[in-house]
Amino acid sequence: MTQIKSSLVVTCPHCDKEHQWDTSNLFRPFCSERCKLIDLGKWASEDYRVEQPETGQDFIEPPHQA
Repeated sequence: MTQIKSSLVVTCPHCDKEHQWDTSNLFRPFCSERCKLIDLGKWASEDYRVEQPETGQDFIEPPHQA
């Protein structure tokens, strides 16, 4: 009797290709190095941004404590 090990199937965040979540894939959660580098380039060129909610106040740096 052989036992088949089922692995999780995920979707690449860049190309939407389905692939197995495997510890041998060094580019997880991406399917390939290419998709990983494309995504990194988008962060570097500021195509992706993490929005901050507007509070109506300018940022005031807290006083420095020694």
